[in-house]
Parts: sequence; C-alpha cells; structure tokens
Amino acid sequence: MTDIRMIEAARDRLAGRVRRTPLLSSPFLDEIAGRRVFVKPECLQHTGSFKFRGAWSAISALSPEVRAKGVLAFSSGNHAQGIALAAKLHGLTSVIVMPSDAPQIKIANTRAFGAEVVLYDRASEDRDAIGAELSQARGLTLVRPFDDPQVIAGQGTAGLEIAEQAEEQDIQAAEVLIPTGGGGFASGIALALEAKSPRLRVRPCEPAGFDDVARSLASGKIERNASQSGSLCDAIVTPQPGNLTFPILSRLCGPGIAVTDDEALQAVVLAFNRLKIVVEPGGAVALAAALFHGETLGDTVIAVASGGNIDPDVFKLAMDRYG
Repeated sequence: MTDIRMIEAARDRLAGRVRRTPLLSSPFLDEIAGRRVFVKPECLQHTGSFKFRGAWSAISALSPEVRAKGVLAFSSGNHAQGIALAAKLHGLTSVIVMPSDAPQIKIANTRAFGAEVVLYDRASEDRDAIGAELSQARGLTLVRPFDDPQVIAGQGTAGLEIAEQAEEQDIQAAEVLIPTGGGGFASGIALALEAKSPRLRVRPCEPAGFDDVARSLASGKIERNASQSGSLCDAIVTPQPGNLTFPILSRLCGPGIAVTDDEALQAVVLAFNRLKIVVEPGGAVALAAALFHGETLGDTVIAVASGGNIDPDVFKLAMDRYG
C-alpha cells in the first residue's frame, strides 16, 4: 500500500527527471471565481501531463531483470505517453493499448516516443483483458494507469510540491481540486498532503455523466459509469475508481464535483487567455470547478491542470465558442 515513504522515495528517483511545475494565479480568474484561485499546470510536465511522474516511478522501481523485458500499459493517451517516454529513457520496449477514439495527437505522440500502439474499441472491448493477454504472451510488465502502488507514489510527488508551494505562498488552508479518473493522481496527492500539509484537502473533479468517484464517495462503495465514451474529457473517463485508490479517496477527500463539457471548454479558454497555458478539457475540469462551482468551496483553492494534450479541432471548438 502506498504511503508517504514510498512517495518520498519516488521523489528521489524522479529527481532530475521531472519538472517542478509552478503555482500560477490571475486576478481575472479570482474575480470570476469569487475567491483566490491558484493553478498548478501539470500540462507543462514532460509529455504534457502529470502521468510522467507515475510512469517513471513505476518503471524505475522494477528490478533490472524484470524491467529489461519491457512494459505494457493501457490508456486513452496521457498515461500512454508517460509510459512510452519513461520506457524510452530507460532503453526499454513498451506496448500501449489505446482506445481507437483517443485524440489523434495522443496516439501519434505515443508512437513518436517509440511505443507499439494496439488500438481497441472502448465501447465493446475490455482493455484490462487485452492488456492481461499481451502481458502474459510477451512477458511484459503491466503498469496500470492508476491502481498501482508505485504509480500512486509517483503521482503523489505533485502533492509534495503543492505542500511546499503553499507554504511559500503563505496558503494556510485550501481545497485542492484534482481532475480525477481512476483516482491515482488524487489519492497520491491526498496522501502527500495528509503527511505534509493536512489543512489542504483534496476534492476530486470529473465530467458530468462520468462522475463515478463523486458517486462512490457519496454512497461509500465503488460505483461504475454506465458508459465509457461520450465526453470531451476523454482523459479522465474511466470505468470506476480503483480498488487501491478508492479507500484512500474515501478516507482523505472531500465530496466530488462534476462539471459539464461546456464548463470545461470555458476553462480551457480562460486558462489560455489568462494564464497562457494550453489545457485539454479533461485537464481543465478542476479549474472549471473552481470557477463555476464555488458554492461548495472555501475562499482559497488550488486547481491542478492535469494535462494539455488537446487536439487542434477541440481547441478551435473551445476558442470559437468561448474565446
């Protein structure tokens, strides 16, 4: 089970490999939100998302003998790219199982990092089954996108940075809004904050209609999404919370927040216009929650912009509609 010692060990292995992303702010965003809003742009991380943290953590924690055989992952794109680059930097083979409707930029980038990409239909095929079969047949180590202790530890290194940056900015207490799919990022950050800055509380953020984490937190048991497609926030559409992540989320997180695709697109435009960063819709749901769902928030929030791998046509849609 992931704990603070594992997160700190992951930080040590990531030293010199990961970018320490800043905390950004804008008076324009504060005015819209009616509170102080800080944004941590993990869209500036290697491969354009926080996923490189967990990928490097998991691969670097493998024994040399196991690592040499190569790794496998399944992902809609951001975990795929993180694994592909981390494997390339380790000199390893990587095979990535990706949904055929994933943004083309994510598929292209994953291949550009040297990975073999296997496409599947997310509506009719089971990525877990495909991944398990490939892993067994080719001797590859499966690195899961969120339900892996070392992946959670790697994602938690962003929480260590948030704790340090909050102290630097004299942020005494805040709600930390995290775009959430299976919960690896949110649970890793929550564990880090529990140890280093317990007055910062994680709030998972999801697209409306795919808010399995929010519903699971409300019911006290794992709830599953009825559909696996149909949102512009593809990066964080997952079947259900992870078996490892959900107990952490249940213990440490506040209630989840669901935002619409339109709200996410507005946040994409505002991030670009006011912070000069490019964020994909799934990576913008925390900022959308900060700006448009303040009824459940306090006077200070830290919103993580988790990824920036947006297709040009989606960015154009956002700018045409809200720019």
